[in-house]
Amino acid sequence: MAIKFELKFDGSEADEHVLDFYDAAQALVGFQRSLALVTHFVLNNEIITQAPSLEGARILSAPLEEGSWKSTAVVVIGATWALGTAPKDSPLGHLISSTYDYVVSQTLGVHVDYNESLGQTLEKHRSRTDQPGSRESQLDSLTEKCEVPIKNMHRPVAFSQTADRGQLSYLDIHEKAPIGPPITIDTWDYIDVTSKSDDYVILEGWVSSYNINTFKGRVYLSAYGRPIPFILADDIRSARKIAMITTSLNANARERLGDDGRRFIQAYTFTSSTGKIKSILIVDVMSSEP
Repeated sequence: MAIKFELKFDGSEADEHVLDFYDAAQALVGFQRSLALVTHFVLNNEIITQAPSLEGARILSAPLEEGSWKSTAVVVIGATWALGTAPKDSPLGHLISSTYDYVVSQTLGVHVDYNESLGQTLEKHRSRTDQPGSRESQLDSLTEKCEVPIKNMHRPVAFSQTADRGQLSYLDIHEKAPIGPPITIDTWDYIDVTSKSDDYVILEGWVSSYNINTFKGRVYLSAYGRPIPFILADDIRSARKIAMITTSLNANARERLGDDGRRFIQAYTFTSSTGKIKSILIVDVMSSEP
């Protein structure tokens, strides 16, 4: 089976079919690495740290094409391949592209609801392949590993400015579907600049995912209307405080945004250059409003 993805740049010198050589090379490395991390996760339910560790697939590069500036990556699963062999309704192609879209979107500040967009699809895939089920916390870890490669894909836009925008896409036989938002100077500003607040704030929230190994997760914050990544500060990694997190997660799974799962969180915020919240550092968690 062969599954195709495209990275295309346009605007500025990209419309003349050229990019700065170094920035183009870095963008292609980021393209390959992020796609390899996502593909390995889908096939093996495991998060790797280096793209060469990809197992169960190869990623090949098709010839560069004109039409602005674009490159096609071919994810080959199995021993043989032929371009165009993945049909439109290929479950594996859909799963890899959906996971890639989730990771790229979350990295660039576009919230995607895990439960609605990806959770059920991943669980069905795991049940068919007898692999353990995936949780949102695994996707958070995968997204974190993909941040640098996705950042590198911005170089033609943010450094040499030989392109105005880029776009990742999933290609099947009949159509092209975008992966994540366009790569622009605005998404560069979001991914590149992070500022920590000087003071903590008190936030109302419900835990939606938590990784016991990394002390990281996501919490739905009513003030922002979406789940936000968090990490627990060292000082509150006690059994009692962690229990406040896990009981919120369990209660929220039973009744979404119910009273039992509500927590009041004291945290420092991390924001982009445009002021959009990216994550929080939790320094205390309480069951009632202080």
